[in-house]
Amino acid sequence: MTSGQNEQSAQRKAKLAQLREKGNPYPNDFRRTHVCADAPGLFEDSCNAADQSEPVSIRLAGRLMSRRIMGKASFAHVRDESGNIQIYVQRDKLPEGFYNDQFKKFDIGDIIGVEGVLFRTKTGELTVDASQVRLLVKALHPLPEKFHGLTDIETRYRQRYVDLIVNEESREVFRKRAATIRALRQFLDERGYLEIESPIMQPIPGGANARPFVTHHNTLDRELFLRVAQELYIKRCLVGGFEKVYELNRNFRNEGIDTQHNPEFTMLEYNEAYVDYQDYMELTEEMLQAAAQSVNGTALVQYEGQQIDFSPPFRRLTMRDAVLEFNPTLSKNQLQDSESLRNHLESLGVQAERGFSANYLLVELFDHTVERNLIQPTYITGYPEEVSPLSRRSEQDAGLTDRFELYAAGRELANGFSELNDAEDQAQRFEAQAAAKAQGDEEAMYFDADYINALEYGLPPNAGGGLGVDRFVMLLTGCPSIRDVLLFPHMRPERDS
Repeated sequence: MTSGQNEQSAQRKAKLAQLREKGNPYPNDFRRTHVCADAPGLFEDSCNAADQSEPVSIRLAGRLMSRRIMGKASFAHVRDESGNIQIYVQRDKLPEGFYNDQFKKFDIGDIIGVEGVLFRTKTGELTVDASQVRLLVKALHPLPEKFHGLTDIETRYRQRYVDLIVNEESREVFRKRAATIRALRQFLDERGYLEIESPIMQPIPGGANARPFVTHHNTLDRELFLRVAQELYIKRCLVGGFEKVYELNRNFRNEGIDTQHNPEFTMLEYNEAYVDYQDYMELTEEMLQAAAQSVNGTALVQYEGQQIDFSPPFRRLTMRDAVLEFNPTLSKNQLQDSESLRNHLESLGVQAERGFSANYLLVELFDHTVERNLIQPTYITGYPEEVSPLSRRSEQDAGLTDRFELYAAGRELANGFSELNDAEDQAQRFEAQAAAKAQGDEEAMYFDADYINALEYGLPPNAGGGLGVDRFVMLLTGCPSIRDVLLFPHMRPERDS
């Protein structure tokens, strides 16, 4: 806070001390009859009624956002979650001495209760002519200046509660976030999917190549991990006989923080028996269109100067074709030659270790040259087995898998595949992952013996998908950073000034 803000806070605390001498300064006996947004309808109904002799009484509560004192009367604005309304406070309509001794000492940001009747001013603004005004909560810190608002980005993230008070745009972002989550759930619920809750603390963190957070359970005296994905538990449910399953919840990955990554994030993972990854591409694009339409009223999204269209069908490219499109100097044959790919990467300033396969280097090249160029929703297929340890092998192209990733606005939105349900094949891939972890790859998967045991009971042919909900909400709300769509994002500690 600035020195001026500190001084204002000290003054407010002094007022609070005086209030305490007179009784409880935080009463909880004021009951409102309406919210601010109800007022126009109430007033309009009274104007249309045959008998207009009875004024419309109303009791509201909210935060004092502005005030204009004019001697014996004042205008002010009160805001609740539904909106704002003007109040008109006259000295002679309040108890003796209240106007000068109390109301004039209210501060912007205080929470008050108001009772009165509705009328329109000469300028046409709907207003409450107050007969009672009560202080319900004393705000001890001043709000940011009216015309500048809370403009410091760091402070907006660290003190989201202040951001929400003063920025309607921020409140709208989180309303749309909630609407997005409702729309996604509704889409799957209407198709017969069962929503489950899988453990967040897990003995083995499976389902994705990611570095987990580690904790310790004292009673069990064992190491536990915050989950990195819901996938393996969803597929256990399919083994058990549920054929359409989803979970929309938090995952945790001990990774860096940037505009697209937060250590905890919301994922929607969904699986269905007796379908494949092609079916799931169609399902996913249908779901995203439905959610965009529900939240924004259109499948067209304006994002960072681009218009992105979530109307199906989305474009589909194999990874090899995508790399050739954005690396025109390469030939098809070179995509299968590790030395050619390594040389090309180095010409772009990307160092690639020797010993990596051509397929692995192909993924590196895709990440560096293609991903950022995929603005319209685009499915990339043909992912190598090396980077797809849970995906079913392609029967048409050895070394590749039946997998897709969805990109839009130059970033990954979703991942999905026909699930590997061969227990022996999965065990071999887990062993390869465990060997990589033993050699220092902290993102490689663990060997999950219980999951292999589940597969041995029989996992039906199925496909699964995973949608990064936070990134999708970024697109629907036009927000440039994941922190803009998380109410309370993780932040680096503040340095002492």
